Amino acid sequence: MRRSHVTTVSLLVALALSACTNAKDVLEPSAITPPASSSTQALTPTQGTTTAAVPAPATSTPATSTPAPGTATPAQSAAILSKTRLQIAPIVGASVEAATPLTAELQTRARQRGITLAGSQDQTATHVLKGYFSAMSEGKDTTVIYVWDVYDPAGNRLHRINGQQKAPSVNGADSWKAVAPATMQAIADQTIDQFAAWLGGGAG
Repeated sequence: MRRSHVTTVSLLVALALSACTNAKDVLEPSAITPPASSSTQALTPTQGTTTAAVPAPATSTPATSTPAPGTATPAQSAAILSKTRLQIAPIVGASVEAATPLTAELQTRARQRGITLAGSQDQTATHVLKGYFSAMSEGKDTTVIYVWDVYDPAGNRLHRINGQQKAPSVNGADSWKAVAPATMQAIADQTIDQFAAWLGGGAG
């Protein structure tokens, strides 16, 4: 009986030693879990994150109305027009009946814009306006095509104004007989307005 008890005790000791030996082969939780300090470490921009630069809000500046280069102010334009003496040469291409309301309206519109008209023999003219006209009838309408050349007193061409005016024919006639006085008056207004705008754009 005593030997059997000793044998039993020896077996228990051996089993205990064996259990301790096998326990060393088991991974502890700390072996697969990163340390607390490394798991809570915050990333800095140099550790894989990028910081986009936020542009500063644009500041608006009050808009200023400054004249564009080569253009005159209203006061300067008025001064230029007041010094202008415009001579109108005989109209080429238009009939007398069509040229009469045209010439009359040129004079009226010029005065409205502050431009002085010079006579045909006036040597003080600063600009000479020569007009070339043609009329074409098509169906119930007649189109007046016009070209104006602006010259200085020495005969040098400075500027050209051209355009066309379409209107219903008068009394079913053709060519110049079909052109109403109102059509020629509209051309005169446009001509003086464009001439004044050109002068105000920096012409001397």
